[in-house]
Amino acid sequence: MQPTPAQPHPAARDREIESLAEFDEVVAAHGSLAQFRVQAVDLTGRTEALLGLDTTGAVFLGCPMDPEAAARVRSSGALVFPPVPGLPFDPYRGFVYTPDELFESLEEGYEATPDAQAYAWFQRTKADGDIYASMLRAIHDDAVSDALDELLVGARVVGVMGGHAMARGTAEYAGAARLGRELTRAGFTVATGGGPGAMEAANLGAYAAPFADGMLEDALQLLAKAPSFRPSVTDWARAAFEVRERWPGGAESVGIPTWFYGHEPPNAFAAHIAKYFANATREDGLLARSTAGVVFLPGAAGTVQEIFDNATPNYYESRGEPTPMVLVNEEHWTRELPTWPLLRSLARGRSMESRIALVDRIDQAPEALKRLGG
Repeated sequence: MQPTPAQPHPAARDREIESLAEFDEVVAAHGSLAQFRVQAVDLTGRTEALLGLDTTGAVFLGCPMDPEAAARVRSSGALVFPPVPGLPFDPYRGFVYTPDELFESLEEGYEATPDAQAYAWFQRTKADGDIYASMLRAIHDDAVSDALDELLVGARVVGVMGGHAMARGTAEYAGAARLGRELTRAGFTVATGGGPGAMEAANLGAYAAPFADGMLEDALQLLAKAPSFRPSVTDWARAAFEVRERWPGGAESVGIPTWFYGHEPPNAFAAHIAKYFANATREDGLLARSTAGVVFLPGAAGTVQEIFDNATPNYYESRGEPTPMVLVNEEHWTRELPTWPLLRSLARGRSMESRIALVDRIDQAPEALKRLGG
């Protein structure tokens, strides 16, 4: 007969413990960790507290602690998943990434950064069939999804999609940046694929939202000295951090990149970076979280895929009311890659028909999004 599990403390239904400050708050308020989930918190300085607390049904995910404390909480009925040594990432992390975290040690070159090291680990392990490595990737990506959901509670998220090839210094890049700025000033949270090109431009524009308009023009000129992440990711990233250092305190936005395309580094203008190993999880998660609509800038195969990845749940209404979809650049989407005629045919007679629009200029996208109910 299985034992009846202890009832979780009411606070455990609301949140996990993801920081040392939160751990101390819960201990002070409740005097118990029963049924809590403690995630990636260094508890080596909390041995005395752990020796005296009820940890029945608690789970400790990747929390460093003294051996005495670990033995005590296990004997008290907790599950302890110890930190995994030798990894360039924490699979149990409680928060999404920051640019400073992923680009730490950039002064030594991009290859020395945690971002590059995680990609190198992924390259070594993705094809060897090792279930241990694939399990670690899955745990990491699930932890990132959990952190991203917690971050975006109550946010009006607009996704901005577009190709990575859009170079700094071009009119197209400047237009995407102004779009990100206008959406942020309108109260939306901008979310992108988190990489270079159009994605970086939209995150840059969001960052620039609190400043006078001239700041963005100056930043665009500064960035133009390193137009692309090829041939040097190091130079490309350093230019972005130079902008951030010259104008600190920009507005927050979200980037959702992947190590699957490891040749695409994350951009430094998204304050919150939810980086995944599994690209399919990343793609679907980005679109599903863009609850206030999606703007699709000109792109190639990846952007076309994103359009129909988003159209499918809208067509079947599997996520409830269809989210607005705005495609930018009539020539691109009707002649170069004639995606719009097929999208319009799919939408005909369905509720999503009133939630799609094609505009010619990028500055028309915010008004179109508003008109569609974003």
